[in-house]
Amino acid sequence: MKNPMLPILMRLDKITTETTDQNIKTFELAFTRDEDRKAFSYLPGQFAEVSLFGKGEAPFGIASSPSEPNLKFSVNKTGVVTLTMHQLEPGEIVGVRGPLGSSYPLETLKGKDIVIITGGFAFTTLRALVKYILDTGRDNYGKITLLYGARNPGLLLYKDELREWATRSDLNLVLTIDAPSPGWTGKVGLLPNVLKELAPGARDAYALVCGPPIMIRFTLPVLKDLGFDPDHVILSLEKRMKCGVGMCGHCNIGPELVCRDGPVFTLAQLESLPNEE
Repeated sequence: MKNPMLPILMRLDKITTETTDQNIKTFELAFTRDEDRKAFSYLPGQFAEVSLFGKGEAPFGIASSPSEPNLKFSVNKTGVVTLTMHQLEPGEIVGVRGPLGSSYPLETLKGKDIVIITGGFAFTTLRALVKYILDTGRDNYGKITLLYGARNPGLLLYKDELREWATRSDLNLVLTIDAPSPGWTGKVGLLPNVLKELAPGARDAYALVCGPPIMIRFTLPVLKDLGFDPDHVILSLEKRMKCGVGMCGHCNIGPELVCRDGPVFTLAQLESLPNEE
């Protein structure tokens, strides 16, 4: 059995600066051994621990789809590990532990309409989900609505891909920013308000939500008003990740360990747990 605490070595192939404030970059990592590539079997929604030698490690949602050859991690510059990552150059070697955690319930979603609501940096694993569906079996799912928002246009991730997705007839992409901005032609308004305006149907549909806590807090009541049952609302708690394998206990919510039992949960599951911030 593979030691879950032992990272594999991966080579940094490409770095993309995602936002105009340069605080978020996407790192594309290539496997250095074929056996590692074959063993790293994952699905959208899972995460991994990225380690920098001499600095430590940190958990990140996997932003790439399994249909892509390399792993992608979008990293917000917030601490020692992430600051050091932002200083890396292509060709450098990092460690990766994973895949870890649960994935989005792809089998459950088949044949259903999917409404994705996400804000800013939280788009990473949902980007992986959309990419995977489009690459491997779009006809297996119903209507897909992607509502993605940011404070301003410069903070939207994966801009080239968003432009491509906007041209597709099998994906309803709705972009919004918090306040008017010169040249912006998309929606203007906070995500919960735009969701209320769109009013997607809840029948035979699932809502997938990931974003800042304040966004989620005001989005859930809108979904309830639209008729989404708690077991048809799916969230990711990847921000609570620490060691990733349930040993440190820092990610517990009541009896659940988010890294072992999540990070993907239905709202119904979360409502049965203690209320923790």
